[in-house]
Amino acid sequence: MRLRVATVITRMQAGAGGVALRGALALDRDRYDVTFLVGSGDRLLDRAAAEGFATAVIPALVPQISPRDDARALLDLRSLVAGGRYDVVHTHSAKAGTLGRLAALWAGTPVVVHTLHGFPFHPYQPRPLRAAYVAVERSLGRRSTVLLAVGAGVAAEAVRLGLAPPDRIRTIGAAVDDLPARDGATRRAARRLLAVPPGMSVVGCVGRLDYQKAPEHFLAALADLDRRDVLGVWLGDGPLRAEVERTAAAVGLADRFVCLGDRADIGRVLPGVDVFAMPSRYEGLPCALLEAMAVGVPAVATAVNSVPDVLVPGETGLLVPVGRPAMMARAIGYLLDRPDEANRMAQAGRERVVGRYTGDVLGAVLEQVYRVPAAPGPIRVGTTRRDLAPSA
Repeated sequence: MRLRVATVITRMQAGAGGVALRGALALDRDRYDVTFLVGSGDRLLDRAAAEGFATAVIPALVPQISPRDDARALLDLRSLVAGGRYDVVHTHSAKAGTLGRLAALWAGTPVVVHTLHGFPFHPYQPRPLRAAYVAVERSLGRRSTVLLAVGAGVAAEAVRLGLAPPDRIRTIGAAVDDLPARDGATRRAARRLLAVPPGMSVVGCVGRLDYQKAPEHFLAALADLDRRDVLGVWLGDGPLRAEVERTAAAVGLADRFVCLGDRADIGRVLPGVDVFAMPSRYEGLPCALLEAMAVGVPAVATAVNSVPDVLVPGETGLLVPVGRPAMMARAIGYLLDRPDEANRMAQAGRERVVGRYTGDVLGAVLEQVYRVPAAPGPIRVGTTRRDLAPSA
């Protein structure tokens, strides 16, 4: 039987959008008919359409809380879900996870799946707001068929908070594309793309320029590092871009920091980075970190959520506390000054990531969850959809 699946996501971009698309691409088109219902999107939405998936944009589905937009988006989603007579509604991200699951439950959709890429609540929110978010997630989680948590850290937090019955929470990995390994040739080509001056090392990060990603801590770490031979590069855009560029100039990094905005060629650029540094305040399992490790770039990141799933201190990279730029500077300097040690960790990190975080692995999980949601059984990391017997 061919299942009709509606994938609902607030913004079809960045990590969550990439995971949603790669999961859909891994499914057998003869057995699954996937439609994307999105609030907005960039090149990932264009790619989904180019791959032959049906898409619908719901302008009222916005990330921020907006009672009028939220009511309109819920009605639009309910109409689309009921009209599409979907067998499965699979939601991603906080707002789509709330409104999409409400619409699916309202429409009587048999299987309702939500992927936790992280949480809409975090320690930096006012306590009443955080409590309200947790209460909403608990209510919806108990009415969902399955919660898929990206990374063991996210899954453990979901269990601790009682966001769903424990048998309905499953740990999955993010999915990233195959990327070229970092070697002499790819590094030289990437440095040409980045226009890196001779003799300079590159410390880079990929992510949206917003509060979660803490770009100001990245700048503070570069300033504390105080090395004229280090160029800071941020790949990504967002609401804080102008502020970040002003701050870079104010702390003396005007000639040693560049923000390159969103780029479609991340895989070609990453080999030119000597140390990947991610200062996020909170995360799920960031695809940008997985991509850097898959390429073979030595990595430093904050010890949040599921980051330690892949970044094992001293083994596959270095971890630092949140909000401690001086500690991040020290870790960056350690890797820059000890290239043999940095390369050892980078190689171990690449071996940990490559082959483990793929669309095929994610597709195997989706097959089990979509087809036999009541008792899907254990899902082994490394299983691919080709390992699964066809379901009736």
